[in-house]
Amino acid sequence: MATLADIRARIAAQENKGSGSTQKQSDNTIYPHWNADEGTTVTARFLPDGDNKNPFFWVEKQIIKLPFNGVKGNSEMKRVEVQVPCTEMYDPKWLCPILQEIRPWYKDESLKELANKYWKKRSYFFQGFVRQNPIGDDATPNNPIRRFVISSQIKTIIQASLMDPEIEELPTDFVRGLDFNIRKIAGKGGYADYSTSSWSRKESALTQAEQTAIDSFGLFNLVDFLPKKPTDVELRIIKEMFDASVDGQPYDLERWGSYYRPYGLEAPSGSTADTTTATTETSAPADESESVDSPVVVPKTSPSSEKAQDILAMIRARNTKAA
Repeated sequence: MATLADIRARIAAQENKGSGSTQKQSDNTIYPHWNADEGTTVTARFLPDGDNKNPFFWVEKQIIKLPFNGVKGNSEMKRVEVQVPCTEMYDPKWLCPILQEIRPWYKDESLKELANKYWKKRSYFFQGFVRQNPIGDDATPNNPIRRFVISSQIKTIIQASLMDPEIEELPTDFVRGLDFNIRKIAGKGGYADYSTSSWSRKESALTQAEQTAIDSFGLFNLVDFLPKKPTDVELRIIKEMFDASVDGQPYDLERWGSYYRPYGLEAPSGSTADTTTATTETSAPADESESVDSPVVVPKTSPSSEKAQDILAMIRARNTKAA
């Protein structure tokens, strides 16, 4: 298990460098902190990752959302979205075919908005106990160790606080650990704001009941909840879907449904592949659980179809010239 000093060293190294199959469950293991009312506080006691090779007590999830103009042969579905894993989530050296395609777009001002649309979204998996629960209709499952889907806003606070020299012990320590208070306040545009969230300054040991739960159920290996690493065939399918999405084509269930499909669509008959992004896990609203970590931030506006066609023409022209 990593020490606080180990984590601080790893964070410092990342910051210095940076400045230049999903396991599904139908129960309520994931704690939906985003359902708490504004002005309330969720108190969580985070725990270490069950995987001792992970130097942190969280794992990062990176997904790319591919929007389609409906489903081929289905006039009732006007717009659908498919989520695919970004391969850089598993190893930064394993370049994502979609990000490779769109990185050059940021050099062209007219393509930045489209690039942001397809850039990877990040969220983070933690685990721990809910010690203060303001959500009245939330029922603690038999295994009280909950998983948390944390946004970049909250994760940044968690990570920055770990560099505070006044924190002497790892917050996940069973005896000298700290609670984390997730405070929800009203934000701009109707979105929730968690910027006042913070670690407690008072250390607290796990209760006997909490320790018993760990002994009985064990800790999750958080990496088990990441989407499964795509095969070479699945990487080809991902690239095909990306190309079709950018071209404004509908989603083709017969062609891609055995691999990745929108939520609510069944796999085509005769399919043997079990890959799907239609997760049954509870997920946070997109604006709270995920962030677009793109090189350039531009206003989130929808281009007209005429503008989109102009952009596509520019991309195709550039690809033809490069060839």
